Amino acid sequence: MKVVDTFTYSFAMMDNGTILLLLVYFVITLSDLECDYLNARECCSKLNWWSPWLIGGQVALSVVLLLTGHWLLCLCNVPVLVWMVYRQWKVRPGNIGIYDPAEILNGGQLHVHTRNTMIFITFYLIFFFIYLYLFILTLLQSDDKPPAPVYEPRHL
Repeated sequence: MKVVDTFTYSFAMMDNGTILLLLVYFVITLSDLECDYLNARECCSKLNWWSPWLIGGQVALSVVLLLTGHWLLCLCNVPVLVWMVYRQWKVRPGNIGIYDPAEILNGGQLHVHTRNTMIFITFYLIFFFIYLYLFILTLLQSDDKPPAPVYEPRHL
């Protein structure tokens, strides 16, 4: 069981790290749009291209946690997955994706997207350290039983 838990937590840390890097890229791209270093179409096409990969990483993490029997961790990750899928699903017809150039600046959605990305970063950062703690704890646990205490009678 120790090997499965070690694999699970190491995969969770790598997946979380990848998602964190992707979310940092989202924040940088959104801040470039806010500072007018990028135009809205270019920014939105970049972010919309990476959005399914973000959802795929979360799906992979949830499935691995579910299959290895880490129910509590899976239950903590499922609401984030549901929110991501809901955001992808509620894209209006005619928009190019979650990030639409016409709405991101005119509709004031830039601050909403930046706030949501920062919330996701906070969630993944917290869970990265939780997975790191569980990974170290799993490595420190030994499968061997401790040796039986030696009984030495005391002579009076």
